[in-house]
Parts: sequence; structure tokens; C-alpha cells
Amino acid sequence: MTEDGYLLTLHRIPGGNNSLPVLLQHGLLCSSADWVVLGKGKALGIIVNQFLNSNMYHKTVIISLNSIVKMLKNSYYIYIYRLGNVRGNIYSKAHIFLSPKNSSFWNFSFHEMGIYDLPAMITFITNMRSQPLHTYIGHSMGATSFFIMASERPKIARMVQMMVGLAPAVLVNHLQSPVQHLLPFKNEIKRVMQLFFHDEFLQSDFVRFLLKKICQRNISLGEICSNFMFMIWGDDREQFNNTLLPVILNHFPTSISVKTLLHYSQIADSGKFRKYEYSRVKNLLIYNSMNPPNYDLSNITIPVALFYANNDWLISTKGVKRLYHLLPNVVDMYEVPWSKFNHMDFIWAKDASKLVYDRILKIMRRENSNNVRSVE
Repeated sequence: MTEDGYLLTLHRIPGGNNSLPVLLQHGLLCSSADWVVLGKGKALGIIVNQFLNSNMYHKTVIISLNSIVKMLKNSYYIYIYRLGNVRGNIYSKAHIFLSPKNSSFWNFSFHEMGIYDLPAMITFITNMRSQPLHTYIGHSMGATSFFIMASERPKIARMVQMMVGLAPAVLVNHLQSPVQHLLPFKNEIKRVMQLFFHDEFLQSDFVRFLLKKICQRNISLGEICSNFMFMIWGDDREQFNNTLLPVILNHFPTSISVKTLLHYSQIADSGKFRKYEYSRVKNLLIYNSMNPPNYDLSNITIPVALFYANNDWLISTKGVKRLYHLLPNVVDMYEVPWSKFNHMDFIWAKDASKLVYDRILKIMRRENSNNVRSVE
């Protein structure tokens, strides 16, 4: 339970008895399910656990036999995964007294996810394990909420040893996606959502029902649906497994508040990573300023690894490079070596293991070794 009464679900993938905890946090319109959609040996949510807790060499992880032996001998290379779900998505759609049918339930953006949801998850995990969170891995909005948490709740941030940001949605004013053409109409969209959907963006159960009826009817319609998705976050037909589309659409998209989308649109308009903008009068009352304050990224001392892709139409290379210069302790800046790699390839690509996850494992082992040496 968060400090403001939202009830969140954490899904657990167990590791060894002396395992180190890792938290994976999903992006916009996603849930914990997206970390396991690719299945055994390919999904980040299970690949480390499956690989490091087995004496079998798995072909999708390119690590030498000597490295495997060393990892199996040292328990600190075994990880325990928890897959988070932020307020409002299908697994965390509850509150101690507010109903999702009430617009008050949806009065949040990723700001509240950062100052309430992540602290609740991280505190829960660290209390259960009696040790710091070894690694936080956030995709898109999962990175947004982390940087808010780290800047606004530094005491909680000190419970995390390292952060990995996949396509971090922080500076989003260089959109290539057609979504950018909707930004001028954000107020009209807000009114429609308030009138018909009580501030919930569409309604995921209804939307998924329609998508399944349309996209799963036959192969041709399935390809049309996947092409439509490519139009939003970048075209990469080679890395998308169309046979997984029915599985993906069973979980995606999930619920989100209209306020979250509006907050992103404000950041895109301003080019600044800052708090939610109300009217000038309300800004004065809440922030003591006519404009919302920026989140201070300069005080985030946690080691951060940033991953980005050239064909990501939602999170541009320019935005990630600007973020790099604002953070004081970036330990890795990694461009995915596939020219067509897009925003959702970080969790759905056929070769995500080889192109991205191997690198994450390498950084986790390196940072863990550094921490062990510093303790010694």
C-alpha cells in the first residue's frame, strides 16, 4: 500500500537463497506481464533467473563457460526479480476507499508514481530482504518515475545501488511519432476523457476486447495492427514476432490516467523535465510559482546506465544525450546496435536478449564487483 492509499501488485520471480533483489518497472500502458511475454530464454523478467540458477548453458545469453562457473560459485550473482505495477494498471487498480469509477482515483501522473509507488515497492522489497535493492530497471515511464523518486525522495533512492534506464522518457520534446500531432489538442482530449471515461485513458478492458476481435481475426488484420503500432513508436518488422501479437494484446494496452498523458505532453511542449502544470493561480498555490519547478537531476548520485535506440520515435537520441549531461553519475551510455530498434523492442524484440539484456547483465556484474571491492 502506498502512502496515499493505492494498492499495488508486485509479481515475484524467485532466485537463490542468498540472491540479490532486482526490480523491473514497466512503461506507459504496460504492466509486469510485458517483461515475460517473450518467454523462456528471451524475456528479461526470467532470463537472468533461468540462466543463473541452472547448470545448463542457454544459447540466448552469450557468456563464456568460465563466467558461468564463476557466477554459479558466487551467490551474489544470483538475482531475485520483482516485477512492479504502478497505480491504475490492470494489476494495481485498487485503493483503500476510492473506486476506479470515480475520477478522483485517476487524479495522478507519473509524479505520484515516483513519490509514492516506487518508494512503496522499494521499501517493501528492502524490508523483506533486509538489504538494498541491487538494481532498478525501468523502461520508458519506469525510468521517468525513478528519476522523480531519486530527485524528490533521496532517502528512498539511497536504498538502490544502481539504475538501468531503457528508453528513458524524461526529455521528450524531440518526438518523431505521429503522436506529436495530437499535442495541440490535448485540452480537447482531456475534456472527452473526463466526460466519457472519468479521467481514465480509454478503458483498457474495452480497448483490448476490440483489439483482440479485430487484430486476431486473421493474419492480414494482425499485420495491419502491428503496422499501426509501428507508426507510433518506430518501424521494426524484422524484430517483431507476429505470432506473439495475441499474447501481447491480452495484456497491452492497460489502464493509465489522462493526467499522465497530459503531463508528458507538457514536458514535450516545454522541453523541460518538470512537475505538472496547473493554471497559473493553482501553480502559485501549490508551487509558490506561476510555473512548475523542474525536477533536480543534478543531485542523483546513484550509478545510472542509459540505453537508447536510433529508431525510437518516442524517445529521441537527442533527449537521451541531454539527459546524460544532466546526470552526474552515468556509468554506461549504450546505443542498441540495430538501426531499426524501436521503443517497444526493449521488451518485445526477438533479439532483445542479444542486443540489450546481455549488456544489462554485464553492467550488473561489473557494478556488483565494484560494490564488493568497496565493502572489502
